[in-house]
Amino acid sequence: MSRTNTTDGSSHTNDINKIKKLKRGFAYKLLYQQGVWPQNASLNDYYLAVSYTVRDRMQQMFLSSIRDLQKKENKIVGYLSAEFLMGPHLHNNLINLGLYDQVSRAVEECGLNIKQIIDHEEEPGLGNGGLGRLAACYLDSLASLQIPAIGYGIRYEFGMFDQEIENGWQKELGDRWLHPGNPWEFKKADLAVEIGSGGHTERYTDDHGNLRVRWVPTKMVKGIPYDTPILGYRVNNVNLLRLWSAEAPKSFDFDDFNVGDYQGAVHEKIMAETITKVLYPNDEQFWGKELRLLQQYFFVSCSMQDMIRIHLFQFPNLDNFPDKFAVQLNDTHPAIAVPECMRLLIDVHHYDWERAWDIVTHTFAYTNHTLLPEALEKWSVAMLGRLLPRHLEIIYEINSRFLDLVRIKYPGDVDVVRRMSIIDESGERYVRMAHLACIGGHAINGVAELHTKLLKNHTLADFHRLWPDKLTNVTNGVTPRRWMVLSNPRLARLISSAIGDGWITDLYKLRKLEPLVDDPAFCEKWQQVKFDNKQDICAMFSCDYGPVFNPYALFDVQVKRIHEYKRQHLNLLHIVNLYHRLKSHPNLDIPPRTFIFGGKAAPGYTMAKLIIKLINSVAEVVNSDPDVNNRLQVLFVPNFNVQIGHMVYPMADLSEQISLAGKEASGTGNMKFSMNGALTIGTLDGANVEIREEVAPENFFLFGMDVNQVQDLRTAGYNPQTIYNQNEGLKAAINLIATGHFSHGHRELFRPLIDSLLYHDPYMVLADYQSYVDCQQEVGEVFQDTRKWTRMAILNTARMGKFSSDRSIADYCRKIWNVKPFPVELKLQQLPENGFKFPQRDKIVRT
Repeated sequence: MSRTNTTDGSSHTNDINKIKKLKRGFAYKLLYQQGVWPQNASLNDYYLAVSYTVRDRMQQMFLSSIRDLQKKENKIVGYLSAEFLMGPHLHNNLINLGLYDQVSRAVEECGLNIKQIIDHEEEPGLGNGGLGRLAACYLDSLASLQIPAIGYGIRYEFGMFDQEIENGWQKELGDRWLHPGNPWEFKKADLAVEIGSGGHTERYTDDHGNLRVRWVPTKMVKGIPYDTPILGYRVNNVNLLRLWSAEAPKSFDFDDFNVGDYQGAVHEKIMAETITKVLYPNDEQFWGKELRLLQQYFFVSCSMQDMIRIHLFQFPNLDNFPDKFAVQLNDTHPAIAVPECMRLLIDVHHYDWERAWDIVTHTFAYTNHTLLPEALEKWSVAMLGRLLPRHLEIIYEINSRFLDLVRIKYPGDVDVVRRMSIIDESGERYVRMAHLACIGGHAINGVAELHTKLLKNHTLADFHRLWPDKLTNVTNGVTPRRWMVLSNPRLARLISSAIGDGWITDLYKLRKLEPLVDDPAFCEKWQQVKFDNKQDICAMFSCDYGPVFNPYALFDVQVKRIHEYKRQHLNLLHIVNLYHRLKSHPNLDIPPRTFIFGGKAAPGYTMAKLIIKLINSVAEVVNSDPDVNNRLQVLFVPNFNVQIGHMVYPMADLSEQISLAGKEASGTGNMKFSMNGALTIGTLDGANVEIREEVAPENFFLFGMDVNQVQDLRTAGYNPQTIYNQNEGLKAAINLIATGHFSHGHRELFRPLIDSLLYHDPYMVLADYQSYVDCQQEVGEVFQDTRKWTRMAILNTARMGKFSSDRSIADYCRKIWNVKPFPVELKLQQLPENGFKFPQRDKIVRT
């Protein structure tokens, strides 16, 4: 039974009754769950009371969905990811339940403000950037498409970090997202599993005379699951996000305490909990690398044991495990799942190698998210052998058998054997986790057509040559529920009023907007939506950051992780160029522009932090210069996250997607901007290629070299100083930075960045500079033609159907997972007046 809106004459009465019940629910939760009277309640108490009330409305569907997961005919997607950047839950759940208007009214009748309550929610600190946000979008689409799924990850106590800007520099603070309480999770302590590390292995003969291996770890921790329901949009299906938290088997040692060793009494607890303490510890130091490997193994082992437990609840053995679970490795972080699954099958469930390997290779699939060699994880053989000795033995055996296959396929080719080996022996010996993932699964996928092509031709060329059918493409997507309906309600209402609301679950229906590009009334409404969104953000920015921002300006936005390959410094050089031109030619005919940046730099990434400092230094000078600040403004928005993204994507006019061609796997920010009517200035990189194809070249601002031209220039010998010497505008911009104009005369502050550009320039910023500046000139000219800009913006939104995560998940289901929708039947049940009839104690089984 699907949830539908009542359409008969009783709908008004039903709404009134629902609102009364909601108000009673708020009061009940406030009194009996929070334990406060309304007059003593804090905003956090009100937020928790509303959230628990909404969660109650999800429970019937959640329990029905969990029940249906146990049906034998169901195949479940197990999505393993080190990150799930979910964003706040309350607003999203209200939209998916169809309860936003009713809860909003009930809250307001209680004298509260729904926006205040929604904004109060702490964003779950479970991810860093695109990888984790993609995983979150995929969980939304899996539930909305009614595909049974469990997302497995880590319940980080602290997120990556909260970013503050102090004197222009990034400052990292602890992200205490759990401190106010998390009303959306359920702790399942009785489903805990044990995870080992260290120790040694032993050989022994079992009762049937078979040689077996036993791993004897020196350390053990418990993995405790915390379950978060993930709602589908207006369906009964609720999937599961199961996050693991580490605890010590014994949290307190009375013997140590009694002899006065108070630190020793809790030492085991502290060391165990360190594993899930923080997202991505700084791995510049050895201990950070070790902890990161332990994190990955911890959540992978917890998850594999959990899936095996679920399977054995329904089946007598694991022979048909691949028929019950399709396990996706979201990048290389969970690749240790391959030897862990082999260990569980061989050492615990006593399968022979061949049968176990057949189960493993039919279970796993691997998504590659990067072309950057430094981002393809490698672990020191020595470290892995010390922490996971049994897994290293299994990896060696996998590698030995695989290389025998390679030698048969390519007799005498020593180089291909060396290149394809899981063990990198070019210096210190490392385990190549991407190779392990490629070998241990039945499918590999890239995340954009260009990315997949480059994987086939370069990064994973040897594997593609060996297994031509194994590598496929699934272009990334984002969920329109969060990135349009939730974050841009004005635009969502305008679209639905024009073409109906079917586009929310079938984004291709946005094509119905195309005829409206010639409708003056619709175009005027479109412009008003964008202007209102910009006014909202201007009011907030002006209040928080000082300068008065102009909603009539062109909002030029680049928000993403700060990294040299993202080329925020190319954007900066254009800003400095504009600043210099305006100072020299005050009557220059260009539209006013507001440049907005956002993103975090990894704590150990010095150059990225220097780029943040330069952005803020340029902003300080430009925004305080009366000669230019009525036409040029610069802003760095600190602590960019999902909540800030809700505000930024709807107000952008121009989306900066300017990475060097061949460096970005896909990108998803580019999709969010285009869905919300921003035009893109970008290179032929990642999903930009497909976005340009979909929206048509005339609706995309293209600049820069393509992949082949980049390679040709590199082969010919790239010399950035030659470009610097020949380009007067570029020279003026770089010199303005180098001479201390943006650093109070301090010439050395930005020298590392300038020297990198002039003497190395690994991402060819200078090579693409003039093309970028020329394209930005075209952007300014088109922006001054309001009718043309609006037409292009509408067509960008109308043609974004391909980039829904619903399409991406449908592709995975068809190409890789072989799973089908399983709609949940909602059987309305009421609590019996005389209570439940409980099963006999020896028959209680947890699933």
